[in-house]
Amino acid sequence: MEIVIDAGDDIRTYEVMATRNGRRVEINTGRNIVEVTEVTRGGTPVRKARFMANRILALVEHPATDRNIAQEVVGPPSLDSV
Repeated sequence: MEIVIDAGDDIRTYEVMATRNGRRVEINTGRNIVEVTEVTRGGTPVRKARFMANRILALVEHPATDRNIAQEVVGPPSLDSV
């Protein structure tokens, strides 16, 4: 999960990711706060980041796979286009 925030005169980017197999990233919102948490299979929070909701510009969720998804959408390059 990538979080882009407005820090006044600057734009900052933070990343929260599942660092081990079986972990997941959860997002909770409430009372003008967005909380992004890395959680184990059993539900124990490992890492937590809190942001003011009115400062968040974007929340970007990246796919969990490492494979190249663009190849599936566009297809492999052909010799005709070279």
